[in-house]
Amino acid sequence: MNTRADIGLIGLAVMGQNLVLNMNDHGYTVAVYNRTTAKVDAFLSDAAAGRSTIIGTRSIAEFVQSLKRPRTVMLMVKAGTVVDAFIEQLLPFLEPGDIIIDGGNSRHEDTGRRTDSLKSKGILFIGTGISGGEEGARRGPSIMPGGNPEAWPVLKDLFQDIAAKTDTGEACCDWVGEGGAGHYVKMVHNGIEYGDIQLISEAYALLKDGLGLDYDQMHRIFGQWNEGELDSYLIEITRDILAMRDTDGEPLAEHILDTAGQKGTGKWTGISSLDLGVPVTLIAEAVYARCLSAMKDERVMASAAYARPTVKASAVSSLSEGELIDDIRQALLASKMVSYAQGYMLLRQAALEMGWNLNFGGIALMWRGGCIIRSAFLEKIRDAYDKDPQLNSLLLDEYFMHVLSRAEAAWRRVVVLAVNLGIPVPAMSSALMFFDGYRTERLPANLLQAQRDYFGAHMYERTDRPRGEYFHTNWTGTGGDVASGTYEV
Repeated sequence: MNTRADIGLIGLAVMGQNLVLNMNDHGYTVAVYNRTTAKVDAFLSDAAAGRSTIIGTRSIAEFVQSLKRPRTVMLMVKAGTVVDAFIEQLLPFLEPGDIIIDGGNSRHEDTGRRTDSLKSKGILFIGTGISGGEEGARRGPSIMPGGNPEAWPVLKDLFQDIAAKTDTGEACCDWVGEGGAGHYVKMVHNGIEYGDIQLISEAYALLKDGLGLDYDQMHRIFGQWNEGELDSYLIEITRDILAMRDTDGEPLAEHILDTAGQKGTGKWTGISSLDLGVPVTLIAEAVYARCLSAMKDERVMASAAYARPTVKASAVSSLSEGELIDDIRQALLASKMVSYAQGYMLLRQAALEMGWNLNFGGIALMWRGGCIIRSAFLEKIRDAYDKDPQLNSLLLDEYFMHVLSRAEAAWRRVVVLAVNLGIPVPAMSSALMFFDGYRTERLPANLLQAQRDYFGAHMYERTDRPRGEYFHTNWTGTGGDVASGTYEV
């Protein structure tokens, strides 16, 4: 074979195909392979037809032989054992200095393990989060690479060439960190995405079921919201979805079954938050909301067994329809801010635990274009960390404090309205409760600690003694003075 490819990609599902076309558009020669080789032929004769610098191969040996040295192989395959299986197939044909990239939604622990294992063999491993869906992969995604830093100088130009660009031309891609850092950041991105989607769905329910608005009205409202502080990809596509009609002329959304799917990254975010002791309550509620939606048959039975509130919004609120709509907008904005703040709290704690030097402002830049959660709002996050790279929480940034203080009254009115109307808003309400808890100087956890010490001798700290000193009380007079110890998250 005379022509050598700059990079090879394994896995020709829609994301893999679109990334190949994206790379090829930017001048890179790409070799492709798929376990089902018929997909290679179909790709070359259809989407890649006429592109002489996309090279089809039909075996791992032929695939690797088609690559320039150092060889760069990108895997776009199902996360888990499939990734490990392809790595094992590739290793006999690779040499020290060659690079393997995993572009799927892998667990960060797996990426860390693979990075260390392959480093011992001289192979440079990269685990990179890629966000933007099919269109992003084709036109420019957000790319979050981590793993072995020795590979980054080789990959930097290619990744930044194919990545989305901000309005000022900055690539939505930069080095994240060692080990599983790239996939961890992508996981948190997806967790925030879960929260954003759930919040928008709750706003939709309030407008539709609470205020009785029709789809044309909601389409216009989301269009207006997309021109202001809520300007984002998810608000934009919601606007478009609400305008879509089915073949019978009815809104298509009305014909879509209300059972939500998920691929696991939101769940992983929640598990990681519990491991690290970071309360990402909104993301967890968004995951649970999907789980509840899947209980469709039980919900149908329960809806027949229990009478729902029949009160109208006008009966429980003195505000006009326009004022209520703006309240919902402000509640959505405030809740969204809490979602991002929680996500960044988790990133901060993970960086401390894992020894990653995460650039939090740079992460906001990577999410500014191409990805699913891209929004103008991310500029404010970048600004916050540019001002203070050691910022403990976005909720302590001046801009966030201003917006949340301005929106608080509307936020509370919306949650109360939802409760009175029987409309579930788990994400909005959990965001408000987190906000209230975060800014409360003294929580009732003192009583909680007393209870734990009473029944389990788990000890407690005192307000009149230095932190880190623990005490036990013999509450019953018969329990003795032996303590069982304590556990800190």
